[in-house]
Amino acid sequence: MKLLAPILIGSIITMGGAAYAGKNSSKDDKYIIEKVGEPKTCINRSQIRDTDVIDDQTIDFRMRGGDIYRNKLPNKCSGLGFEEAFSYRTSTNRLCNVDIIRVLDHTAGRIDTRGACGLGKFQEITKTKREKTEG
Repeated sequence: MKLLAPILIGSIITMGGAAYAGKNSSKDDKYIIEKVGEPKTCINRSQIRDTDVIDDQTIDFRMRGGDIYRNKLPNKCSGLGFEEAFSYRTSTNRLCNVDIIRVLDHTAGRIDTRGACGLGKFQEITKTKREKTEG
């Protein structure tokens, strides 16, 4: 179940359900991922439609125009892949590779923050569904 992200002034909180198909599978297994263009240091916050946490080190930012920007964090962010929820705070309308996200832990009806993790650059990607092979 995907929840819409409530947007607060100066920050965004994004939350999603924590469903796993198994330890060795990835949300990307059913897609072909291709990089488009050069990595960017920033994206416009007001253009972010939603996010998809792929794992502890990868977040896809879906933009209003349909573009997808993948952010590969320089280091693993403990709990991000499990919680699939994070927040950030910026003073501008841009989210940049120098900004910090905080993993949100939703336990017993409370939302607490876990560790802080730095973002990487934003790489535009295309995701194409893999064709099922019979065999």
